[in-house]
Amino acid sequence: MSDLRELYQEVILDHNRQPRNFRVMPDANHHALGHNPLCGDQIEVFLHIDNGVVTDVSFQGSGCAISKASASLMTTAVKGKTVAEAEKLFHRFQEMITAPVESEPDETLGKLTVFAGVREFPARVKCAGLAWHTLHNALNSDDTVASTE
Repeated sequence: MSDLRELYQEVILDHNRQPRNFRVMPDANHHALGHNPLCGDQIEVFLHIDNGVVTDVSFQGSGCAISKASASLMTTAVKGKTVAEAEKLFHRFQEMITAPVESEPDETLGKLTVFAGVREFPARVKCAGLAWHTLHNALNSDDTVASTE
């Protein structure tokens, strides 16, 4: 196994063991639910948006290591971003995890590139994308449950 792949696994395991922003946010003014029926992952995303900026973001739920780590890294990536920037990041992340296996990941995504390898495993793409689809719904005040099916 390459050193880079081992580093990616460590980042995912770290965010699974100690997820960042894993909490209910009582004063959230945007909220969405997500569910992956294939594997049972469930997530709830909370946002506090003030003057078009994501001033706080958190999540809670249960799921596999990839799902939880993706949600954790997502929260750190979008905090402080404008709604438009967070939406753009959602689309860039989706493009990366669904790109052809042989393509190079978008290195400008920083730590989020750890999820580029999931495209080799279609079921895992859904795990990595669940939090992001839920974020997308929360950003757009969409009350439907986000699903990766």
